Amino acid sequence: MPMAFLGHGSPMNAIEHNRFTQAWAEFGRSVPRPRAILVISAHWYINATAVTGMSRPRTIHDFYGFPRELFEFDYPAPGLPDLAGEVAEVAKPTWVGTDTDSWGIDHGAWSVLAHAFPDADIPIVQLSINGERDLDYHFDLGARLAPLRESGVLILGSGNIVHNLRAVDFSLPEAGYDWAQRFDDAAREAMLGAPADYPALAGHGDYAAAVPTPDHFLPSVYLAGLAAATTDDSSSTVLVDGCSYGSLSMTSYVVN
Repeated sequence: MPMAFLGHGSPMNAIEHNRFTQAWAEFGRSVPRPRAILVISAHWYINATAVTGMSRPRTIHDFYGFPRELFEFDYPAPGLPDLAGEVAEVAKPTWVGTDTDSWGIDHGAWSVLAHAFPDADIPIVQLSINGERDLDYHFDLGARLAPLRESGVLILGSGNIVHNLRAVDFSLPEAGYDWAQRFDDAAREAMLGAPADYPALAGHGDYAAAVPTPDHFLPSVYLAGLAAATTDDSSSTVLVDGCSYGSLSMTSYVVN
């Protein structure tokens, strides 16, 4: 089963149609129907590693200042409580807790799922990002998730490799600053050519500007860990690329 990292950008992408959302839709149509989807979203960033275990996860509207249409958006996919146990098992010795009542499906997840799997009929489980752990922890945990692919679980990371909201320039909808493009290019070189080296991007000269907080970057670290754990006949490809508003990367990857 393939796995992917999708650069989700603004929540508005859930209801807009552009070259990025078109690529997500094409991805959804191109893959075999998954048994379930495990989502690692930038927006469930807490002080623990946990997985959702409810049978009917709620649609979370974790933003403000957007049109009413977004707050009314619902993604009524079922959960899959049994998958929580499977994740905990493959992650050992890393401890993974189970959340049965506090989270659900956040906009980092549903803004891309709305295009990739619009029928909302595939079970969705989310894995939190532990903000107290370093890049190597997340890379290793990503690699440990690889066996889930063999049982029909699609693993989906959602974030942005470059995500600096303080530097956003809305007059640049299809462009990135030089430093944003340099870091995005370095991440692409590592993801496609040497995923085991991906955590070393923390030493890149543009890392501080591109990743002022790690939440949106870390889902791509999970994909790199998964890519490094795959067999030689697997390949990483760019699904869609490009920067937006100067300081956001929308580059997305697929590992087959």
